[in-house]
Amino acid sequence: MDWFTAPEYWMSRLVFQRALAGVYLVAFLTAALQFRALMGERGMLPVPRFVQRVRFRQAPSVFQLHYSDRFFAVCAWTGCAVSGALAAGLDSYVPLWAGMLLWLIPWALYLSIVNVGQTWYAFGWESLLLEVGFLAVFVGNDEVAPPVVVLFLLRWILFRVEFGAGLIKMRGDACWRKLTCLDHHHETQPMPGPLSWFFHHLPKPAHRVEVAANHVTQLAVPLLLFTPQPIATAAASLMIVTQLWLVLSGNFSWLNWITIVLAASALRLPEDAPSTVPATPLWYEVLVLAVAVLLAGLSYHPVRNMISRRQIMNRSFDPLHLVNTYGAFGSVSRIRYEVVIEGTDDDVPREDSDWREYEFKGKPGDPRHWPRQFAPYHLRLDWLMWFAALSPGYAGSWFGALVERLLENDRDTLRLLRRSPFPSDAPPRYIRARLFRYRYTSWRELRETGACWERTYVREYLPPTRLTGVAQRS
Repeated sequence: MDWFTAPEYWMSRLVFQRALAGVYLVAFLTAALQFRALMGERGMLPVPRFVQRVRFRQAPSVFQLHYSDRFFAVCAWTGCAVSGALAAGLDSYVPLWAGMLLWLIPWALYLSIVNVGQTWYAFGWESLLLEVGFLAVFVGNDEVAPPVVVLFLLRWILFRVEFGAGLIKMRGDACWRKLTCLDHHHETQPMPGPLSWFFHHLPKPAHRVEVAANHVTQLAVPLLLFTPQPIATAAASLMIVTQLWLVLSGNFSWLNWITIVLAASALRLPEDAPSTVPATPLWYEVLVLAVAVLLAGLSYHPVRNMISRRQIMNRSFDPLHLVNTYGAFGSVSRIRYEVVIEGTDDDVPREDSDWREYEFKGKPGDPRHWPRQFAPYHLRLDWLMWFAALSPGYAGSWFGALVERLLENDRDTLRLLRRSPFPSDAPPRYIRARLFRYRYTSWRELRETGACWERTYVREYLPPTRLTGVAQRS
């Protein structure tokens, strides 16, 4: 069928596939390096305990059938290897059916991880990677031109990502309508980047322009994705520029990068297709059309949610995460709080004891420590610590276990941190946690002190706790 394929998007597909494989690689690397402490057999939220109470049909995963830390590591590193091979273009050197199977492997493995990841994997970009990764199975390789219907479905995802995020902002916090949210957001976002301090100190009129431009990009520009070229390319290019601005201003895991990957699939790039392309196999056409019908049917609930006045963010409506709803920062915090964890080896913990602070890799701690760029790599514990500071309820399932691991000087847990103040063979006797308010310093304060943060003690978060009978927070 001539109408079935779009050879003019040959190069766009190539860029999309290689970039998506790169995102997959980062996701699997994040899982391989962090899972033992987070959800391993001795993790804070162990997978074996989770699969005992959740059925396979609720959370399909190979780990429902068998779990061990070694097996998880094999799956995660296999995902890294396959993703690396796809990034190098292996799918272009095998038959069409084999290339599809290659793309199915990382999707199935990552689905297995996300579905047992619990709160550590409760982020919108997990479902987004799975939704995009599933479509990547059907986008084809060098044996066929890109299918029109798959390219359309990729734009449909991009539309829902951007338009859904725009709607949740307009329906949520009034500061988005008043154009004032960025007076606070660069300071209070989950994990600031190395340039976030400078973004925060932009003049207020510049912040108004940022918010207004965001509204245009998320509420108006997505509609242009479904217009003829070159308008659709211009719309996708504007989205890419906006996402790169967000990459510079903070650490949002691979959310911005996978949105860029999606936008790349809508670009009309210079053609680099072979002069002759074999006819599209009938089985492939039937399969792609069947998948399109399935995804169209599954879009009902996400669309209904998107147009609802009670719109919710980042939710999956099916256990395979095939079609989801997205959105971010429907509300913006005005004040930044951080939980600071400290330990002491004194026999009796007192206020004047030798309390030493644990340093995290990404979240603010030492006021003089300048934030680093980690995205697209995802520091899962650091992100959850931001939520824990918003409310102890967000940390009820894992914070006590974190404290216990620190009291044991657990090697895997300490690897998640930037620095432990205690030797590996001498764990602390007591751990406590305190809540601080953080704010960016001014230009004058930065010059005088060299500190990018100023912090003020608020209250006790966790009283001094011993390993025997770890106390829960009040």
